[in-house]
Amino acid sequence: MTSHKTAQTMKPATAAKKLGVYLQATPAEFQEGAVSRTELNALQTDPPAWLVELRRTGPHPRPVVAAKLGISIAGLARGGVTDALTTEQIDALKAEMPEWLQKERATQAEVRKEAARIKERNAARSEQAGRD
Repeated sequence: MTSHKTAQTMKPATAAKKLGVYLQATPAEFQEGAVSRTELNALQTDPPAWLVELRRTGPHPRPVVAAKLGISIAGLARGGVTDALTTEQIDALKAEMPEWLQKERATQAEVRKEAARIKERNAARSEQAGRD
């Protein structure tokens, strides 16, 4: 009995998420077909022109928009941003720095600070437990 190794494929939405791009902005042939692991790896290592341009100018999916603005995805929603944004729109928001964005950035900074404090505390506890 021989085993046939079938290519593992994923939906275009999953592939777009892994590539960090907005699915609706990708070419039709990408949106309509399944993407194999091999194809995904090829897109990541040697991205075609459309992927390079999409990553550079957008529109970007919400996780990328949130990261570029230095806030959480929930912070985007609280700020009323529900759609994909282009790099130009993100830069305009940064320049304008509306009150909600300032507040969300401060909140995110506090969250990171608290996470670092907890990580440090847990490391100290682990070190102490190792000595006992």
